[in-house]
Amino acid sequence: MKFGFLNIYKRDMTRFFRFKHQLFSSLLQPALWLGFFGMAMAGNFDRILGGTGEAVAGVMSVDYLTFMCAGVIAATILFTNIFGGFILLFDKNWGIFREILASPMSRKDIIIGIAMSGITKSWIQAIIVIVFGLILGVAFFTGKGPFGIIFSLAGILLFIALFSIAFISLSAIIALKMDSPEGFQGISTLLTMPLFFVSNALYPATGLPVVLQQIAEVNPLTHLTAGIRYFAIGGDFTAIGMHFVYTTTDMLISLGYLTLFAGVIFAIAWRVVDKVVIT
Repeated sequence: MKFGFLNIYKRDMTRFFRFKHQLFSSLLQPALWLGFFGMAMAGNFDRILGGTGEAVAGVMSVDYLTFMCAGVIAATILFTNIFGGFILLFDKNWGIFREILASPMSRKDIIIGIAMSGITKSWIQAIIVIVFGLILGVAFFTGKGPFGIIFSLAGILLFIALFSIAFISLSAIIALKMDSPEGFQGISTLLTMPLFFVSNALYPATGLPVVLQQIAEVNPLTHLTAGIRYFAIGGDFTAIGMHFVYTTTDMLISLGYLTLFAGVIFAIAWRVVDKVVIT
């Protein structure tokens, strides 16, 4: 069956849009994070620092809400994809996965279709958070023209696509190895906590203990957040009293790291799907 992955993709996207309550909550939750936590923290940082903190001559200063918005987008993509493989566990437990495996569809189409739906859902959520952030006053794409904004959005979506492939594949591996929803939920939740907090999503990783800084450097969420900040804010800015510099070389390293990480996890997921046996 040619292009069998489109059937998997279409089915997953249909579920995404059909279950209105799940769709509404998945889109609203990151907006609420930004609206409540972001606004509250931004207000406190402004009060403590007397604004955006110490300014550097010739360097743009942004508030904490702008700094945090990139982290909220990255965290939203993480949570969406790490739990996105649950559909495979559902299919496995209800016998649907056996029917899919027995169909003429190639097994590789299953993981390709799941990865494509993960990317699409992540892009939708990222765009919604960006739009909501701009309404709240987030200073993304400041000073950029239409072509500059399109280029920046393309860069953000590229980073998100690579990260989504990695973590939806990881979620698929967990789903196919687990037998119960409780086990899947437990492992997924266990992974998200260190990934989220040992990163630069909410605060600079330089404030962490040295050991955690080293872990943060290899955390894919750190590289995704850095990529979003680079394209949305710029490569040189100050926030919360600190000076941040992201060079083009830094971004190429982050892009290469995410590409390698996504390729390895996708290959493992491909092999797991190819070897899976449903009795």
